[in-house]
Amino acid sequence: MIDEIQVQNLALIREASLSPSRGLTVLTGETGAGKTALVEALKLLMGARANAGMVRDGEEALTVSGRFVANPETQPSSLQDDEVVVTRRVSADGRSRANINGAMASVGELADIVGPTIDLCGQFEHQQLMRPATHVGMFDAWAGEAVSPALEAYREAFDAARQAADALARVREAGELSSAKLDDARFTLKRIDEVNPEEGEYEQLQHDLEIAEHAESLATAASTAHEALSGDGGALDALNAAASALEAVGRIDAALSEMAQSLRDAGYALEDVSTSARAYRDDIEFDPETLAQQQERFSHMQGLLRAYGPRMQDVFERRAEAAELVSLVDDSAAKLREAQQTCDKAEEDLAKAADALDAARDAAAPRFAADVTAVMSRLEMGGAQLVCSRHRLDRDAWTETGPSSFEFYYRPAAGMQPRPLARIASGGEVSRVMLACKVVLGAHDDVDTLVFDEVDAGVGGATAVALADVIADLSRTHQVLVVTHLAQMAARADTHYVVHRDGAETSLALVRGADREREIARMLAGGITETSLAHARELLGNG
Repeated sequence: MIDEIQVQNLALIREASLSPSRGLTVLTGETGAGKTALVEALKLLMGARANAGMVRDGEEALTVSGRFVANPETQPSSLQDDEVVVTRRVSADGRSRANINGAMASVGELADIVGPTIDLCGQFEHQQLMRPATHVGMFDAWAGEAVSPALEAYREAFDAARQAADALARVREAGELSSAKLDDARFTLKRIDEVNPEEGEYEQLQHDLEIAEHAESLATAASTAHEALSGDGGALDALNAAASALEAVGRIDAALSEMAQSLRDAGYALEDVSTSARAYRDDIEFDPETLAQQQERFSHMQGLLRAYGPRMQDVFERRAEAAELVSLVDDSAAKLREAQQTCDKAEEDLAKAADALDAARDAAAPRFAADVTAVMSRLEMGGAQLVCSRHRLDRDAWTETGPSSFEFYYRPAAGMQPRPLARIASGGEVSRVMLACKVVLGAHDDVDTLVFDEVDAGVGGATAVALADVIADLSRTHQVLVVTHLAQMAARADTHYVVHRDGAETSLALVRGADREREIARMLAGGITETSLAHARELLGNG
């Protein structure tokens, strides 16, 4: 949810800060004051396209910053981290820069991280309800256990059918290979098997050859080291002589005894080195015949690397591919029958799972539609209804979400033809349908924040009261921001901001107490009178 938004030099706003509550926050003000500019600021943080015209006249750039946090008191948040800080800067030449938690980010990353946490209801370009592809996910979230087992079984069957189809395609492709490709695979298999390399053999052989080719030099160096340490007059003799000299006088000064002991310890280490050097020298064997064999095998392996490398792992993978191809062709009839039977069985299982999923959705859809329609009735939308439309698709069009298209339709009145929501002309009408859907979804909806702009268009009287009541209900499960002209809505808010315009500058102020009473009185009567103030206090429960 939104913890705080800061805006600088956006349109008429020089500087503004908004800290919405976890429940219902309203923004009110005179028409043309600049309330919608704050919605535009939020859209920038969600990854919307920016343009230079948004920058306040005379300024170099606009900046919008927002802190978004998970709301532990409502539904599980779709926010990826517990706290995300986002900044968007748009310069006067139209160039845009974004940061997420202090690191540079793309606008696409804003859309991926912040975008899914917010619904801008009433703004057609962002509203989830206007994208039919999102409808089935919203419905499935609401249906819960009534649909989820069938959906999981369908997805497993869909994946199995896809894998079976891929396997069948590989078998068929192998059977249709040209003789040239098959000959190439047989040649590759034969050539690699003639050398028959083993895992790790090339690396070991490379090491052994290095030793064998320098055997004489290695043996000479080890022998020289042994003689220098243990031969007559070698380092050990000199070290022992020094230690004996110090021990002889050690009874006079203990410090010399300690030195002598240190030399003895060093002597033990040198003796170990000397012994190891002698053993290394004795173990070195130079066999010209063995060396020639190793060189020949190494050469064969290098030939494989040149042909199929550059790594031995590449050689092994090429052999596996060739072996599979030859095997598929050599036993193509049997493998084709087996793959076809597996594919047919997978398709049969998928068809059953698809029928079960459609049936589960069909059973739950009327209840969802009825619940949404009931809320729409509360909103004084006459006889309007929500209809869940499902249409079975051709097999090639099935997806992981199901075998059928699933879309919410809108019926303006009884007896009229339902039509897609995208074809509803009234933005306010669409917003109220979205509002009804969101109320029904409740805690099943993983969107943290809902922003309603112009949801009260053309609304008044009893409908205004009903609309305020429904949005207040919605704010129990979501963070809700509403740009409104309705006093009834403003009176239900947990937090109330007023947008003022003074000439070419817009400002934002948090109002409480008497200031809030005066704003609601203005909204009720277009001015502030004793009567409108009394009515405002009544709405606020302060009368």
